[in-house]
Amino acid sequence: MEVSIFKISKMDCPSEENLIRLRLNEVEGIQNLDFNLEERKLAIYHIGNLNQIEEAIRSLNLGCEHISTKQSARKEFSKEKNQKKLLWSVLAINFIFFVLEMTTGLISKSMGLVADSLDMLADSFVYAISLLAVGGTVVKKKSIAKIAGYFQILLAVIGFIEVVRRFVGEEQVPNFSTMIVVSILALIANGICLYILHKSKSKDEAHMKASMIFTSNDVIINTGVITAGVLVNWLDSNKPDLIIGAVVFLIVMRGAMRILKLAK
Repeated sequence: MEVSIFKISKMDCPSEENLIRLRLNEVEGIQNLDFNLEERKLAIYHIGNLNQIEEAIRSLNLGCEHISTKQSARKEFSKEKNQKKLLWSVLAINFIFFVLEMTTGLISKSMGLVADSLDMLADSFVYAISLLAVGGTVVKKKSIAKIAGYFQILLAVIGFIEVVRRFVGEEQVPNFSTMIVVSILALIANGICLYILHKSKSKDEAHMKASMIFTSNDVIINTGVITAGVLVNWLDSNKPDLIIGAVVFLIVMRGAMRILKLAK
């Protein structure tokens, strides 16, 4: 058995990790995947098929660099007995906050919250596909990925059109307090998801700390909506909310394209 080390520059949270796991699920001969989010490295224990492994990772456009490959004497790997339970937990959290942010976003007239809800929905799609990968067939997984990707793109396009409509028209200023409070709750939820995903993989405190540092786009988005809420109150204008909404819709679109890559 060999162990190959890859540097993946854009791997900074569980979303990217799940995408990589899903893609490599199709490659035969892989015995174990050892992720290091702090150093953005991935150690793959495998029997042959190195070229196929590297091609699969590069297809995700996450900045793949093959560092080394050598023989490994390792024979046993710890198994994730609660993998499905963990995935169901983070799926539930993300979907609950999708509903919460979508509902409060529509009521408060905040496109930032609506856009953030779609980002939560995007994560839900990824975790749902991951659950299928645990026990489902590759064909089934790809079919669900394709449906999820196109549905996400459709929602992002509709949202972006609504942002443009509100930008050129006369719209009511969104409720800034709702934006801030709900986004803070979403920020906490993302932190809980990261903790749940990593608590059973490693007890290394540095690794756990790295996972919290590299909280990726989710936390950036939450912070952006909070900032937009403050600016909405300060400027008494809906423009900060529309700007963050447009940015998040673009991020959601990028996520949808990544999901569609899984369907190829």
